[in-house]
Formats: sequence, C-alpha cells, structure tokens
Amino acid sequence: MIDLRNIETFFWAAALGSLRAASEKLGTTQPAISQRIASLETALGVRLFERDARGVKLTAKGHELLAHAERMMQARRDMIQAARDQTTMSGTLRIGVAETIVQTWLPKLIEEVHVAYPALVLEIEVDSTHVLQSHLMARQIDLAFLLGPVLEARVENLPLCTYPLAWVVKPGAGLGPGPVTLARIAGLPIITYPSNSSPYRQVRDMLMRAGISTPRMYGSASLSMVVRMVLDGIGAAVITPVFLGRELERGELQIVEVEADPLPDLSFTASWIDGPDSHPSRVIARMAQAVARESPAGQKG
Repeated sequence: MIDLRNIETFFWAAALGSLRAASEKLGTTQPAISQRIASLETALGVRLFERDARGVKLTAKGHELLAHAERMMQARRDMIQAARDQTTMSGTLRIGVAETIVQTWLPKLIEEVHVAYPALVLEIEVDSTHVLQSHLMARQIDLAFLLGPVLEARVENLPLCTYPLAWVVKPGAGLGPGPVTLARIAGLPIITYPSNSSPYRQVRDMLMRAGISTPRMYGSASLSMVVRMVLDGIGAAVITPVFLGRELERGELQIVEVEADPLPDLSFTASWIDGPDSHPSRVIARMAQAVARESPAGQKG
C-alpha cells in the first residue's frame, strides 16, 4: 500500500531539488526523508531519483510520476477544503412538506440548514402527501417530507418520525367525559386530513364498518383550518395532537377516548429520486431525520 505521506515527500524533494530542503519544508529529518522516498521506490518498483553530491535529480520515470503525485496531493487538498467549507452546497433545493411537519420541527431544520449551508436556498411548498408525491415524481420538487414511504422506482426513503392520531373535540360538545361510542361521536361532522389521504380513508372505513353508511366528513390539507373548525364547534377532528399543546393546556380542546379500533399512526419519510444531482436532497434528508428525532414530538419515530 502506498503511503500518501511518502508521495508528498517525493513531490517536495523533486520540487525543491534536495532532501535537506524537503526535510525543512515537511518539518522532519533528512534521514526520514530518505527513508520515505526509499519506501515509495520499493512500493512502486522504480527509481525516482538519481543522487549526487549536489542533491537529487529525477529519473525519467520520476518525471513521469511527478504529475500523478501532484494530482493526488491536489485531490487531498480538495477533500480537506470540501470538509472545511460549509458553503460548498449552493443553488436552490425545492422541498415539499406536509403541514404536520411545518407545525412541528420544520423551522428548526431551516435554521440548521441556513447555518450549515448559507449558500443553499430552500424553496418550501406545503401541501398534502398526495400532491407532494405527484410533484416529486414530476420533478417539480427535489425532496418531500410526507406520509411515506413512496414506493416508486429510484425513489429513496428515509424514515423521519411517527405521530399518533387522536379524536379531538371542543369541550362542551355534548359527548360527556368518555369513553364515547363511535356512533355518538359520528353524530358530529368528522374533520380530518384530505379525502385522498390515508387517515381520511381509514376513518371513513371505520365509520362504515360500524354501520354509519354515510358519515359526515370534512377533509382539509390545512391543519390550521381543521383546528379552527373544531375550535368553532363545527365538529370533531381526527388529527395528531403533537402540535396542540397550547390549545390542550388551556382547555380549548380536549382528546376524547372513543370505543373503536385504534387509530393508525402517521409515519413520515423524507423521499427523493436518486440520481447524479440528488446529493443535496440526501444531505438535507439526513439533517431532517436528526432534527425530527431530537424534537420532543418526534421521539416516538
């Protein structure tokens, strides 16, 4: 195996024309320089220098290999610079985000990305998982934080977090302390995620299995709208309560225990299409995973 330190020694001995000058440049002794060059010559099976009283002189093969040595040293410098330079990722990264993520840890991620990669501009699109997946596959966005995984060719998925769903109502909705039956809570309109979402379909199927053939359900991609509708007493919501700490603490909303099948968890992934330009997406996805796991709301995921 060729030691990169020996290649560096060879380069400087050739560039400076003497082993003594190379030893001063590299901060070591002349015998150490001689030993490194001898080790490199042994490893390569060629003589690199001719030695005389005036110093060292490159052999023909030494001249030929010097350019290779210089390229290897430059590659090392480039690698070190890339590791030190936090601005190497630049341009624009288009990220699609489900609103649950917006309401929890997205601001923290944006802050960390700005500090680590100030030359990278994030364009944020907030929409439902159905729309985000469509935009990802059409390459209208580069990275999506959505209910996943996305099971399509060449799409990579990284798990982010898992949040529970719950039945949420405004106190005074006339349901009593609970637990309440599914039929009773279905006497209120049920407000949840969009009609093309997995939570909507699962809640609808649950109600229909319980004999509620035409459940009144409102679907919305805006969680802020869902919360507003519940606060206004319009109906009961099936959403994740992870971002409702203030409303629950103040008693403006409450979680109700319902005698029904357990609600499924919401599992979010970072998803992107693998390719030669996917490095920024992969890096930011890994940052998102770390931020989500550090978030108190995301510790279950």
